[in-house]
Amino acid sequence: MRPDPAPTTGLDLYTRTAAAAAGQVIGRYSTSFALACRTLPRHTRRDIASVYALVRVADEVVDGTAEAAGLDARPVRAALDELEAEVDQAVASGFSTNLVVHAFADVARRHGIGPELTAPFFASMRADLEVSEHDGRSLDSYIYGSAEVVGLMCLQVFFALPGTRADTEDQREMLRESARRLGAAFQKVNFLRDLGADQQQLGRTYFPGTDPRRLDEATKDRLVADLRADLDAAVPGMNSLDRRARRAVQLAHRLFGELARRIEAVPARRLVSERISVPTAVKARLAAQVLAGQWRTA
Repeated sequence: MRPDPAPTTGLDLYTRTAAAAAGQVIGRYSTSFALACRTLPRHTRRDIASVYALVRVADEVVDGTAEAAGLDARPVRAALDELEAEVDQAVASGFSTNLVVHAFADVARRHGIGPELTAPFFASMRADLEVSEHDGRSLDSYIYGSAEVVGLMCLQVFFALPGTRADTEDQREMLRESARRLGAAFQKVNFLRDLGADQQQLGRTYFPGTDPRRLDEATKDRLVADLRADLDAAVPGMNSLDRRARRAVQLAHRLFGELARRIEAVPARRLVSERISVPTAVKARLAAQVLAGQWRTA
């Protein structure tokens, strides 16, 4: 009879506990990403969830949760600055008393995620506190920091999977470009889906020269076409990922493509007052198709 294994203690137990705590966030805040992540290997799913948890917490700081807790503008900004400082310190040292930050730092240290990605992310979060209307340049910068770098963080995790084709710098650069375009597409879908809430509740207008209250069909069609181009550009990179990561990314791509299709089908005037979503039954059907190898772009 084999003896019982020694109990996990110390830093390893703390890190596992932090990852488990971070893993709760994705299920609470995004059913689409949670569904896609279920197709990943367990250790990869844990790492992606830890990245998502930090992103979500920072998003909550700037998207009204901190304000709802009674913080005014200056303490909200201070809370965001403190979170960034905690992340920098934890990535450097390997420890944080904040479980979500500790889980992210563990992933960052193992997969090579550094300030070249975290700094632009926090800069975009800070822009949500400072910029109410974007021009073309500021929007590009915002999308890069808020979404494209998140795709790049996830890609760093996927590089560790043996089936990801990233042997040459050209291959790695193609994967990076695809990750950026996919992140941009997801963000643009969210902009359109949350058009009314962003303008009415948060006082933000992301698309330059666009008044959400007067959105016309031609403008909506142009915006949807732009995000579809990003979705299409992401496909080559997805096909170069390890099979297990590929399925997860394909499912996320399919879910957001379906969301884009539904946005396109809704009259522009309704987008400011109606938040479009994909029904649970449709999500399940799309997941079954992807897992069965019936992949197609939306």
